[in-house]
Amino acid sequence: MSDDGARTVRAGRRSVEIRRPGKVLFAGGRDAAQYTKGDLVDYHRAVAPFMLPHLRGRPLMLDRRPDGVGGPAFMQKNTPDGYPDWITRAEVGKEGGTVTHTVCDDTATLLYLVDQASITLHRWQSRTARIDRPDRLVFDLDPAGDDFETVREAARLLRGLLDELELPSAPMTTGSRGLHVIVPLSATQDFDEVRAFAHDVAGTLAAAHPGRLTTAARKKDRGGRLYLDVQRNAYAQTAVAPYTVRALPGAPVAVPVSWEQLDDPGLHARRWTVEDAVAQARTDPWAGLPRRGRALGPARRRLAGLRG
Repeated sequence: MSDDGARTVRAGRRSVEIRRPGKVLFAGGRDAAQYTKGDLVDYHRAVAPFMLPHLRGRPLMLDRRPDGVGGPAFMQKNTPDGYPDWITRAEVGKEGGTVTHTVCDDTATLLYLVDQASITLHRWQSRTARIDRPDRLVFDLDPAGDDFETVREAARLLRGLLDELELPSAPMTTGSRGLHVIVPLSATQDFDEVRAFAHDVAGTLAAAHPGRLTTAARKKDRGGRLYLDVQRNAYAQTAVAPYTVRALPGAPVAVPVSWEQLDDPGLHARRWTVEDAVAQARTDPWAGLPRRGRALGPARRRLAGLRG
């Protein structure tokens, strides 16, 4: 297919024009497949039923690559004036003004964003209805190198501590090097409270395993240890959305997994790509995660007891 044509895709009640569907966005190469914009449209159409529940109502930051993954990148927060009126927008406060973020509430919006060469969708931890009250807490397990065994080990340790705090959690591969561990919240605490709690959890775990884990933000202070990053829990910070594609060779995908899958020796951060992520989504890996999030008050008291 020539990349100069156009393709119209039906998405619910809307038709979305995909311009230059044959344009190569992932060039491929040794051990990495080539993917076009049309391939990414097909993937997002298939994954939309699983991805949209994680996107609806959340402001997004978009990693756009108009010339493909090998070309320049820019991170888009403000919604351009030329976007269709039917795409949801959210005007949120920032220091000195506001930002009008795009919100992806339906398949048509998702496909429009792909047409705009949005490769990776980064989502807020709160929804627009309660923008200052996150309903997700995220621990980002960031290894010093591309060593997934250290990530696997840290995730098990973190789960153990969260279980002691009686907080349900679920892991997700990032599509890059690490894992995110997600805790659903009741959206009753503000960002400062949530981040402070996450910082205390990470600090407790790092203090118990100082040779393996650290909360040091500066790389030079980490000493080869895995970084327990909680900064994504601050206001206006984002984390990669479940089932989003990463701008890396082979089009790896950030994919929810079950805790049991963590024991699979074949698991690594880039285990799934646009070729097979939908099959993983159909297994409903987060089925055990409660629909109602938890308030942090009881967990904070339990943590204080553990810390003495």
